[in-house]
Amino acid sequence: MDCLTSKETINNTVEAVSDVSYAEKKEALTTHEEINQFLDNILELKQVLAKKTATVNHINLLLERVSWLNDVNEECLKLLNILIGVGRDFHSTLLRQYYYLHSLESKGIAIQSIDEFKDSMDTLTELIDDLESAFFSLPKMPEFAAVTKQLSLL
Repeated sequence: MDCLTSKETINNTVEAVSDVSYAEKKEALTTHEEINQFLDNILELKQVLAKKTATVNHINLLLERVSWLNDVNEECLKLLNILIGVGRDFHSTLLRQYYYLHSLESKGIAIQSIDEFKDSMDTLTELIDDLESAFFSLPKMPEFAAVTKQLSLL
């Protein structure tokens, strides 16, 4: 009877180990597929960020060109005011997107891509602020107007 009990214990153990082993093999395939899908998603995210960063950098170039204009009238100033507002709205939209990306970055995911995106956003903010200063704040300062006039004579 002892041998029968031992045999039953061994059979139960074989069955338990077999079930767990089979489940692990089956899950390992799923886990492998999930990891590949996760890595594919990271690559896709990097591509999306690269495209967004390129778009923001293109907008930054356009804004920089506008900042060098010096022959503007009242109609141009109204357009510049609209441009500044639209630019700030654009930045606000990007900032909300960055907020969600930042949590990935803090976990070590797509760090370089997210940093490049953030840098382009920071430049966008600086350029919008520069436009507002150059065309609306600084011209109201008498010292700035005097220096600008002297520079235009050169």
